[in-house]
Amino acid sequence: MTLLKGLPPVIDGQARVLILGSFPSAASLAAQQYYAHRQNQFWRVLAAVIGQPLSDMDYAARQAAVKAAGLAIWDVYRSCARDGSLDSAIRAAEPNDLSSLKRLAPQLRRVCFNGRTAARLLRQVEALGYEVRVLPSTSPAHAGMSFAAKLELWRAGLTPD
Repeated sequence: MTLLKGLPPVIDGQARVLILGSFPSAASLAAQQYYAHRQNQFWRVLAAVIGQPLSDMDYAARQAAVKAAGLAIWDVYRSCARDGSLDSAIRAAEPNDLSSLKRLAPQLRRVCFNGRTAARLLRQVEALGYEVRVLPSTSPAHAGMSFAAKLELWRAGLTPD
């Protein structure tokens, strides 16, 4: 099995909320873009939360809109071995250096995990002093919840108190 390398974070010093996924899908790695699989609801959910037409934007504009909204995107794993795109197939995972968040995003207060697999590092993130939330996965593999129900939980998670 080949070791896969993840994507760099979409983050700046103004980020107040970080969305942590597990590891990019095969489509995302091929495109070198977060959540590139067409059936993933991530960009649709985020567009509704921040009030921007993210699906109509190119990737650079999406990144800029995310940052302008005080959000950041990254994954818990820096690298792993995996056949396909399912989180359950992740092997030999090496975590990203989440302690670097203090330097990368000094205003960061909350970390929202995109699904339960990403939340495996919840305790480590809490130990860094961040508030944490586990949100329902936007992956097409997790289609058991309506879009409206997901959106409601994501809106509550991403809106700073």
